[in-house]
Amino acid sequence: MLSYMNHHRTHIEKLELVDGKVNWKGETAVKHKHGGLRAALFILVAFVFENLANLHLAVNLTTYFNGILHFQVSDAANALTNFMGTGYILSIIFAVFADTYIGRFKSILISGSIEFLGLALLSAQAHYSSLRPPPCNVFDPTSRCEKLESSDTVFLYVALYLVAAGMAGIKASIPSHGADQFDEKDPREAKTMSSFFNGLLFALCIGGAVSLTLYVWLDDHKGWDVGFGVSAIAMFLALIVAVLGWPLYRIHVVQGSSVLLELIQVFVAAIRNRNLKLPENPLELYEIDKDKEAALEDDFLPHRDVYRFLDKAAIKTASEKPNPWKLCRVTQVENAKILLGMTPVFACTIIMTLCLAQLQTFSVQQGLTMDTTIVGSFHIPPASLPIIPVIFLIFIIPFYDQIAVPLLRKVTGHVTGITHLQRIGVGLILSSISMATAAIMEVKRKSVARDHNMLDALPVLQPLPISVFWLSFQYFIFGIADMFTYVGLLEFFYSEAPLGLKTVSTCFLWTSMALGYYLSTILVQIVNRATKHITNSGGWLAGNNINKNHLNLFYLLLALLSSVNFCVYLFVSWRYKYKSKN
Repeated sequence: MLSYMNHHRTHIEKLELVDGKVNWKGETAVKHKHGGLRAALFILVAFVFENLANLHLAVNLTTYFNGILHFQVSDAANALTNFMGTGYILSIIFAVFADTYIGRFKSILISGSIEFLGLALLSAQAHYSSLRPPPCNVFDPTSRCEKLESSDTVFLYVALYLVAAGMAGIKASIPSHGADQFDEKDPREAKTMSSFFNGLLFALCIGGAVSLTLYVWLDDHKGWDVGFGVSAIAMFLALIVAVLGWPLYRIHVVQGSSVLLELIQVFVAAIRNRNLKLPENPLELYEIDKDKEAALEDDFLPHRDVYRFLDKAAIKTASEKPNPWKLCRVTQVENAKILLGMTPVFACTIIMTLCLAQLQTFSVQQGLTMDTTIVGSFHIPPASLPIIPVIFLIFIIPFYDQIAVPLLRKVTGHVTGITHLQRIGVGLILSSISMATAAIMEVKRKSVARDHNMLDALPVLQPLPISVFWLSFQYFIFGIADMFTYVGLLEFFYSEAPLGLKTVSTCFLWTSMALGYYLSTILVQIVNRATKHITNSGGWLAGNNINKNHLNLFYLLLALLSSVNFCVYLFVSWRYKYKSKN
């Protein structure tokens, strides 16, 4: 009896330990003491401050580039999308380093420090007149505005891309470090982890609500040096909060080996073994002895009958010594299959960010030409328009997470209410509707300009007699699309990814967004060149006078592309097979 009780106590203590996670002292993490919602709250608060620091840049930098640094409208839009794209694409590099070498928590601290430095440099350039061109009205066709000098341009881009690099590291590490605080195999913690991913968007909205109002107002009325300066302070506070939660975190143990390299070995081995015949029984494929290896349960995955050509990487031949570039484990092969299966889903979300880029660039330029009055003499800055879906999301996210998901869970039996792929699909179709709405709103705005003989009206100084709130429809619809697709993607990639690629997997979302921003830059240039000789303005999107452009046709083109993309996604999601949880 005593032996049984000791064995039972040992078993309970073993259950309390969290495999693969340690505390701040390097000891194995213990449930109810480390991790959980309490630790995740520090991560979410830090994310609030980080978004407070930089979200206004995503919607207001075009105004800075255009009005202060004298870029053309299309050049300002491209400079912003390139900056945002770089900030997302660099997340892959930070993710690999976080997973393989430095760990996710250290990655957050290093990235936050880099972003803080970049914001401080931007504040310095905005403050000192010697680092920027003299004031000039770029919308006045008779004025000859000076461009940024080459040395000042270098200063700008160094500061700008330090911010981009810092943002990349934060975005790479925060979602996966937060998800590390929960155990996917524990049903209660699995539900809380789903709430954490919803909480990420909620934190973004809280930080964004302040950034898109107060910080945009500071940019426009107190000076960009003040705007960038308070952003740097917010970033510093994000670092402080992240450090305060250190004693409570479950910290992922860095393995020192790259799962990315192991995945590459699978593809190389499959090509080298392409002439070998697959065995009829998958159990004949190579796998290490589970009983003899002191490995985590997650280090083994069952064989799945998909992408069979990759199974050739695990064919054993008696004539040769084991070579990692010619013989791989079944688990390695299955990890490669998972990554290959997620790639089409990843590709189908690029178009959505292409649409988002227009709301952060051309829609802001639309707002500059419209009446921004709210009540009396109080005006809303056009760059603050995204506050409309943000405020809505602040209320709808708790409703969705605490009321809608439990109800859907009872109907579907799925822990997240609806599957990740269903959630992504809802957002994709809404983004198409958002672009169609934007096209209709632009037709209305231009008709007002034409009817009042104001096609040559100066933005801001001569606003059109149409309220800027007409643009809120496109922002509102896209905000709902955000909640479904981007959070669904984070959950999908983290849940499906191989154990050693959790950080890299969440970067699929950021890489998708990066490619969307870069594609926006390319598409704007292609459209301008293709329509250069068939429009009086020299292209649908050319020049500084948006009233004479054909932005409505560009929005319509995006709506059509998004609809085609959604049809492709339906086929891709139907074909996808989820990873086995056993």
